[in-house]
Amino acid sequence: MENSVRELFERYENLFRMALADEIDMDKVASSYAAAFVAASPAGVSVGQNDEHLKQVMLQGFENYRRIGTKDMRLRNVRIAPIDEHHCLAHVAWTGIYDRGSEPDISIDFEVHYLVQQLEDAPKIFGWVSGDEQAVLKQHGIT
Repeated sequence: MENSVRELFERYENLFRMALADEIDMDKVASSYAAAFVAASPAGVSVGQNDEHLKQVMLQGFENYRRIGTKDMRLRNVRIAPIDEHHCLAHVAWTGIYDRGSEPDISIDFEVHYLVQQLEDAPKIFGWVSGDEQAVLKQHGIT
């Protein structure tokens, strides 16, 4: 499972980069997620379905990343904590590169913790826990 989960996030990194270039296939992005999922951050906990609404929300999210000057999103590391033969917790380290106009670009490191399930097919994300992304961006002068 470890190799297939790493490949999932390498593929996700490539999809994210394509989205930043405004060249994204939302069906491919959605294929990374299970039929249902849970998300938790300091803003609260939410649940959702992998449907057209998810694709629309993610598309808006990618548009926002481009609007605030996100130039790149790089996968730094994936650390897997197995739960059982079908589930794991993937601690994924990312680096975002942001254009700050007349100021030099800035790199911001962060980590997201993903719940992943692998049954007969490819692994799927069914949950994630993240920090306060908006506060970190604001702290670095990115809005």
